Amino acid sequence: MISKLQYISQGATPKEHLENIQNACASGAEWVQLRLKNVSKKVLLDTAQKAREITEHYQTRLIINDHYKIAKEVKADGVHLGKQDVSPTIARDFLYSWQIIGGTANTLDDCKKLISKKVDYIGLGPYQFTETKENLSPILGIAGYKVLIEELQTEIPVIAIGGIKIADTKAILETGVYGVAVSGEITRNFNLIPSFHDILKAPSVNEQVFKLGEQKNETNE
Repeated sequence: MISKLQYISQGATPKEHLENIQNACASGAEWVQLRLKNVSKKVLLDTAQKAREITEHYQTRLIINDHYKIAKEVKADGVHLGKQDVSPTIARDFLYSWQIIGGTANTLDDCKKLISKKVDYIGLGPYQFTETKENLSPILGIAGYKVLIEELQTEIPVIAIGGIKIADTKAILETGVYGVAVSGEITRNFNLIPSFHDILKAPSVNEQVFKLGEQKNETNE
């Protein structure tokens, strides 16, 4: 199941990332991505384990950014792979069958490549300028999302990302994207999470059950 609201963690230290994940979960987040950069594998693993404990307590899904092996080790719900990370097909062979794989896309060609590699969702952006991402790709804006969604005609959920604020969300949804990934706006005010859910109409009962048939088949094997 792919959530329509995805919180991407922020913080100057691993401790701050964990505090923000705790706050997001306590405020109703149903999906959290641990996006911790420029730390050792040991620190990342330790932080991921602690994030798993927090998210399990709140029954929140945990996605690990970039590091698919750590995602498997801590039994996270999945991994989000950047364009320079390992291929989703390699990650799929390594991960548990139930783990989710998402991928980053900036262009139509990026999206088509991810679709061919059978990712579970696509993080498409940036919507607008954001300071949380280095080497930012050209912004898409509302017009960019409209064009790409119309071209793709895919059932794979497309998640808009990149400097998204709550005031932007309704217009973004009207382009046909499935949901939004948000970092700074939520970190500044975790009380916005219920408001995002209201706009997205995204409580658990309304989430897309993705590849449910395949999961059932795997269970029966």
